Amino acid sequence: MDDPRGRLTRDGIRIYEPDDFAGMHRAGLLAAAILDDVAALVEPGVATEAIDDFIRGRVETAGARSATIGYRGYRHASCISVNHVVCHGIPGPKVLKDGDILNIDVTVIVDGWYGDTSRMYVAGTLSRKAERLIEVTHDALMLGIEAVRPGNTFGDIGHAIQSYAEAQRMSIVRDFCGHGLGRVFHAPPNVLHYGRPGTGPRLEEGMFFTIEPMVNLGRPETKVLADDWTAVTRDKSLSAQFEHSVGVTADGCEIFTLSPAGRFFPTR
Repeated sequence: MDDPRGRLTRDGIRIYEPDDFAGMHRAGLLAAAILDDVAALVEPGVATEAIDDFIRGRVETAGARSATIGYRGYRHASCISVNHVVCHGIPGPKVLKDGDILNIDVTVIVDGWYGDTSRMYVAGTLSRKAERLIEVTHDALMLGIEAVRPGNTFGDIGHAIQSYAEAQRMSIVRDFCGHGLGRVFHAPPNVLHYGRPGTGPRLEEGMFFTIEPMVNLGRPETKVLADDWTAVTRDKSLSAQFEHSVGVTADGCEIFTLSPAGRFFPTR
């Protein structure tokens, strides 16, 4: 269902009102708090479906709804993507092994507002190459967020992310992107994690969207498995992702999905 609030730009991007930021903060806070609590479960020997069961329970206890359960037939409250899985990994009985890295992606609906965030976790001992990948991916996200201010463009965001990751000899996944959200799960714009400065729609106060770069140690190409959800790196290289939901303010942006406990980055 379309969202009747605010106005649309000529690019079809909804501009929300100042009062709408509070709803996004409530939804983002719950999603981030759930991911804070998940950290204690991530260890070798734990099945990803057990993590998803915990997330489902936390959403229900909070009186919220999972945006992913029932979305295009999906049956889980999270996506859990391990090692070379880029995104949309399906929770299941497979257990985590020592050294696994994983992205956990959660979207909740609170009073009609969508809170969407993901972050990286480590099961057991972290290898140096995986640690470096996680660091670069996190820092690329934050550089993208620094580019969010009225007057800049979505190309400025993508360029900040791409130029940094590629300078570290890593690659940006181009097959998936961030998206607008608010009182809908996915809406314009597509937020690309690569691009040229000054290109794409211009940022305006009141835009809400996600930034969620996926960075690979190897080549950028991906493929989707037969389940029609799980995306993996074609060369089986490790992949990492971080995601925040943000809103453009008069002089920059607000991050709706900040970790209440300061646990957004797994090793800092």
